[in-house]
Amino acid sequence: MKEGKYPSRVRKMWTVHCQNLVFIACVFLPCLVRGIPDYSGLPPGSYCVSRYPASRCCPGRQDECSAPILTTLCYCDDFCDREREEDCCPDYWQHCRGIVPNVTSPPEELRRCFFQGREYNHGQTLRVNCNTCKCSSLGKRAEVLCEENRCLIEQELMDEVSLQGPTLGWQVGNYSEFWGRTLREGVELRLGTLNPSQSMYKMNPVRRIYDPDALPREFDSRTRWPRDISDIHDQGWCGASWAVSTADVASDRFAIMSKGAEDVQLSAQHLLSCNNRGQQGCRGGYLDRAWLFMRKFGLVDKECYPWTGKNDQCRLHKRSNLKLAGCRKPPNSLRQELYKVGPAYRLGNETDIMQEILTSGPVQATMRVYQDFFIYKNGVYRHSRSAELHDSGYHSVRIIGWGEEPSYRGPPLKYWLVANSWGHDWGENGLFRIQRGANECEIESYVLAVWAKTI
Repeated sequence: MKEGKYPSRVRKMWTVHCQNLVFIACVFLPCLVRGIPDYSGLPPGSYCVSRYPASRCCPGRQDECSAPILTTLCYCDDFCDREREEDCCPDYWQHCRGIVPNVTSPPEELRRCFFQGREYNHGQTLRVNCNTCKCSSLGKRAEVLCEENRCLIEQELMDEVSLQGPTLGWQVGNYSEFWGRTLREGVELRLGTLNPSQSMYKMNPVRRIYDPDALPREFDSRTRWPRDISDIHDQGWCGASWAVSTADVASDRFAIMSKGAEDVQLSAQHLLSCNNRGQQGCRGGYLDRAWLFMRKFGLVDKECYPWTGKNDQCRLHKRSNLKLAGCRKPPNSLRQELYKVGPAYRLGNETDIMQEILTSGPVQATMRVYQDFFIYKNGVYRHSRSAELHDSGYHSVRIIGWGEEPSYRGPPLKYWLVANSWGHDWGENGLFRIQRGANECEIESYVLAVWAKTI
């Protein structure tokens, strides 16, 4: 027992107190290497530093060589460093002995992010519509940081168009196939007609002799030629409306002009795979080049060359015929060569388009597609002004008829009846109606028709 000013019980009380603190610290924190206790649980302060010179503290046992700490004393003498009853001050080792404690820092607190009602660990990623998000450190905080892509389906746009519904005249739909895709993906992979060339814009429209007043107020090619009009197709995520619409219009024309003798569905894949000069496959194509290819080389039917929606290598020779291509002829047909058409011609105005459809069948139109067109469900479409602020692209479709719809604000609302190539689940069973006579989305600027070379 140490003798002097401080009785052994006082010293023992500090020893027990310190041992308890060290025990607690060693349970929850890694202990020091080189036998130095971990003082991280004790209040920091200048205990030995304020009383004794560096490396010249008290030799041996000197009970008065102490400092108050908590409710007891700690010591700065050599005797404090005992194997089982250590009661040194927290700064003893560094100040008196010159040994820097090698304390292992406690593990950093695991950061978590709270986002949209859920908790995410630091570094965890998640998907929010078309954007990838990650729980990341932001200074001393953890926050979910997301990409800032414009998504093809945006709830904000749907709400905005819904509010304008009575004015715009159409309703929105939320299509799961478009969810999670960027607007850029939609423009590049769901459309696919490259900006019409200047040479085609300069083409003089064909003039017909007819009485515009004699045109019916409504017309549907499916009613006039119930067995001859192509079904709705789905181009998938391949920007090839240039190929699909060309093949579909040509198919309709062959069936109508042959009076059903050559009721054939021509292959859009044949165009996609083989008409590759100056074209970009699933990244878009020019209509004038598509029609020129069909005029020079012709197409086979889709059973002979099925749709894959990919930029596959062409497997037919350009100077082929039905027999060499391994394709079947229509029943009772004398056809040997592939299906060809005459030169494409342009239609100049609303009534010229109507007259052409009335007499010869569906025509091909190119329109500018804005973001809100992707969420069209039903009604007569007009694009919203807010949609003009974002990416748009050109898309080729089939106009198969026209009509009128009552308007509560004036004369009847005129529309075109149009077949899209996004499958039956989109729009009005694959169709849409769009304002007629106002060149909405430029749909009346670039309308083409052809004459089928039937047998």
